[in-house]
Amino acid sequence: MSNRKLGLAVAQMGPVHLTDSRSAVVLRLVAMLQEAKARGAEMVVFPELALTTFFPRYWMDESEAQARFFEAQMPNPEVQPLFDEARKLGVGFYLGYAELAEDGRPYNTCILVNRNGEIAGRYRKIHLPGHADLKSDVPFQHLEKKYFDVGNLGFRVFESEAVKYGMCLCNDRRWPETYRVLALQSAEVVMLGYNTPSLNIHWNEPVHLRTSTHLISLQANAYQNGVWVAAAGKCGSEDGHHMIGSSVIVAPTGEIVARTLTEEDEVICVSADLSLGEHFRQHVFNFAKHRRPEHYRLIVDRVGAGEPLP
Repeated sequence: MSNRKLGLAVAQMGPVHLTDSRSAVVLRLVAMLQEAKARGAEMVVFPELALTTFFPRYWMDESEAQARFFEAQMPNPEVQPLFDEARKLGVGFYLGYAELAEDGRPYNTCILVNRNGEIAGRYRKIHLPGHADLKSDVPFQHLEKKYFDVGNLGFRVFESEAVKYGMCLCNDRRWPETYRVLALQSAEVVMLGYNTPSLNIHWNEPVHLRTSTHLISLQANAYQNGVWVAAAGKCGSEDGHHMIGSSVIVAPTGEIVARTLTEEDEVICVSADLSLGEHFRQHVFNFAKHRRPEHYRLIVDRVGAGEPLP
């Protein structure tokens, strides 16, 4: 089997504070895009909600959130320099941001931009974590269910420059259905951005465990679906609110092949052999040969856990 190589980069971001302008953030993204290109990247993955602070930690009216943190157009004048630089360098990218759609509905969104600087795919987050009500007894909120609608585009695979990409966002990475639906569409690379707080407001979960479950989710699903996974975090302390780092690139073997060392802006890059995933898809995880979907109906028939089948 011939090797197919992709220069794949993850561009982790340090904190984006409430006072940081879109223009200043875009300059940081452009600088990392340039570094990734210099290191051989053809595709660069940026984090979830990369253009702003992680605003769902704050309580406000939806109208205020949309006015301050959402993008009604993409690209827009403030973000256009990133698209222009991508076209100039011949590098594609994945970017997460808060989208106000044409019909006025709000989504936690990411896009795939090809090497010509054109949007080639769009995904809207499906597994929204957190809550919609005000919790007065916690140090911060997690209001994704308040500010975003559940995504309406499904999990789709987009082909760009002869590579099949799947996309997801943050909490999606913890659900095996995310990767399996993408793998059933022959995804080769799954790209995702995240903003994961170090403190869990719902129970006493140490930060090392949050990092461990983050990595386990990526490694297990990369292996079980024969895909490369590129995960870019926004991390560090945003206005006193800390988020985990550990941005990684995971091979279809389940092995971490690159991992960030800091909680700041940092680029990691690998030459990803796409044929490696094909070995797994032809043998141990040959879906057409070994899957038995007639025995999996409970996965789609039930939302929550119930009684054992009779």
